[in-house]
Amino acid sequence: MHDRRIPEWLRHAPAPSVRGFAILAGTEAIARGILVSVFPLVMYRALGDAGVVSEVYFAVGIASLLVGLLVPYLIRFIPRRWVYVSGAMMFALGAGIAPTGHPAAAIAGLALTAMATVTTFVCFNAYVLDYIAKIELGRFETSRLFYSAFGWTVGPVLGVLLYSWWTPAPFLIAWGAALSMAVIFLVMRLGNGRLITRSHRPPANPFGYFPRFFAQPRLIAGWVFAVIRSCGWWVYVVYLPIYAVENGLGEQLGGIALSISNAALFLTPFMLRFMQTRSVRAAVRTGFLMSGLLFAIAGLSHAVPVFAVLCLMAGSFFLILLDVSAGLPFLLAVKPSERTEMSAIYSSFRDVSGILTPGAAWLVLLAAPLSGIFVAAGLALVGTWGLAGTLHPRLGRARIAAGSAPGGSDDAGAPGLATSELAGE
Repeated sequence: MHDRRIPEWLRHAPAPSVRGFAILAGTEAIARGILVSVFPLVMYRALGDAGVVSEVYFAVGIASLLVGLLVPYLIRFIPRRWVYVSGAMMFALGAGIAPTGHPAAAIAGLALTAMATVTTFVCFNAYVLDYIAKIELGRFETSRLFYSAFGWTVGPVLGVLLYSWWTPAPFLIAWGAALSMAVIFLVMRLGNGRLITRSHRPPANPFGYFPRFFAQPRLIAGWVFAVIRSCGWWVYVVYLPIYAVENGLGEQLGGIALSISNAALFLTPFMLRFMQTRSVRAAVRTGFLMSGLLFAIAGLSHAVPVFAVLCLMAGSFFLILLDVSAGLPFLLAVKPSERTEMSAIYSSFRDVSGILTPGAAWLVLLAAPLSGIFVAAGLALVGTWGLAGTLHPRLGRARIAAGSAPGGSDDAGAPGLATSELAGE
């Protein structure tokens, strides 16, 4: 009798959907997008020296990298759902203390939001791999980017405008979005993820999965794709505005270019159609080749700044194609028994690129002008196009399993459902 009075959705949580995860990602995009162009201003006002700001960002990047790698170890003692919620609360706390104007508060706010980002990212990826079938990962990546488009398109420009109007304004929006992330996550009732029975003991230390990672070339290649793609974005977001100012194109051009580029996120459904018509391999190779060539041409065309900027903007379109496709080789190769650990390793691409890009740019500037950074980025992207040639031609393409999917604790398919064609299988 009592069971009839309890709504079905309370007794049995609905299966998480692609749309639910995409909404969660879109909320995170609002929280991060509104602050991406504000934090550098806050740090510069608080510290007063660009060199010191760079040192702080470098240190925060290293700390964030270590935190991301420690998350799987932490989840062994604290349920994953509370780790995610704690990450969202850390973001809200960082957004709350950063605009006070005190240098220590600004640094603490930046560090908290950076560590919160990587914490929630590791958990989010693990949940995605738990609940989204491999054959649906392409659709999920497209939906995630589409729902995130508003936050990343409007956020950077709106954040700077609000910051100039009233300093705490963008941080209040980020604070509210971070709390909304926690609420949406709890409403989705994801719990601690699906239980995967391991045939071996977990590693004794948080870095014990590195040997497993380095033993799988597909995972290494997928991680390299993410790092180089992220380096491309670093060059575009950080060095394009500097290039514009140095060449008399104005301080606003960098923000305008970023907004226009992020607006291309609304085109991700068409990019998904291209990827489905061709293959993941074709989409990844097209993205790296075209973005690399356009970045290199921009660097070589430094004598015509307007043309160089247009080439960089065109190259960013293909970086978005990589946002849709370049993460799939890694996600499709991860075994369910290693989801959390490999998600932590994968998430390190953000921090590695955040350390690698300014370091490489510093070396380039010792021997070349600023435009040399664009050439170096182009060469790295084209080089990764060559690496992408090792991907299986049918990577990600659906095939109908005869009868049931192969057995084993690491199998990602379900009986009677389509599975994904993976390289080497």
